[in-house]
Amino acid sequence: FVTTTTGHKYEGVRFEKGNCGVSIMRSGEAMEQGLQDCCRSIRIGKILIQSNEETQRAKAYYAKFPPDIYRRKVLLMYPILSTGNTVIEAVKVLVEHGVQPSIIILLCPLSKGAKSIIQEFPEITILTTEVHPVAPTHFGQKYFGTD
Repeated sequence: FVTTTTGHKYEGVRFEKGNCGVSIMRSGEAMEQGLQDCCRSIRIGKILIQSNEETQRAKAYYAKFPPDIYRRKVLLMYPILSTGNTVIEAVKVLVEHGVQPSIIILLCPLSKGAKSIIQEFPEITILTTEVHPVAPTHFGQKYFGTD
């Protein structure tokens, strides 16, 4: 067990055959190498979600997963969570592919919109280092050098 700074006890996750990573493109891809460094043979899937700048409505444009993803524990990678709309749409796509929300673990170092995800999918597990009122949404541009 690990006890967090808020006093919450977290049992943790151990490597099991059948885990897979899914990165939400493009910023989630920044987390792939770290996951592959600790789990060398892990399968990686991808989802491309884009939001309408005026309405903030997220839409899935692309999804590629291991064919048996519905039997795997899914580590969903998205480094900066702002409104939560993108992750909610990604989880909907995973559910369409047979994945139960209870076996999805969102890996999200910085979070603002965790509450909206929990309201939509209360079974999902969110691992974050910080819940903050302001999310640095420029992460992808800085990481990929496209700002």
